[in-house]
Amino acid sequence: MVDDEADYGGEAPSKSARKREMTARQDLGEALCALSPKELAAIPIDDPSLAAAIVQSRDITSRSARRRHLQYIGKLMRGVDPAPLQAALDGLHRQRAAGAAQHHELEELRDTLLDRGDDGLPAVLERFPGADRQHLRQLLRQARRERDSDRPPAAARKLFRYLRELQSAQS
Repeated sequence: MVDDEADYGGEAPSKSARKREMTARQDLGEALCALSPKELAAIPIDDPSLAAAIVQSRDITSRSARRRHLQYIGKLMRGVDPAPLQAALDGLHRQRAAGAAQHHELEELRDTLLDRGDDGLPAVLERFPGADRQHLRQLLRQARRERDSDRPPAAARKLFRYLRELQSAQS
């Protein structure tokens, strides 16, 4: 543990300050429990009992048992430095936000392409120079025909998938 008196200018932290810190650690533990196994593997958890408790939390379905288990995780979090855990969790949130932003950008590009037709192709080809112009034009025409005849947007989905492939090839 860190010397509490050094953090508070020679005075011991108040009961309210300690409670806020413990609640923050419990909230961090709860956020860790909400992660998928793949995401959790990216978090540097040094304490094996804490890691096991987080994995066990997935199996608890009773509301009161889950609340007690989260309190137990909060207790285990007292012995762990929360800074690296919080930093890793923040990194995951930034990755999710960046992925969502890219997804929305591609949706917007697809919608613009559908609205403008062949006039929107130069913008796509400028952004993705390796794109197959003929395939792109074919997908665009199919999608516009579907949209005009009020059919389900299967070709628009194909167009989006093609744009996503182009984007991932660029990265």
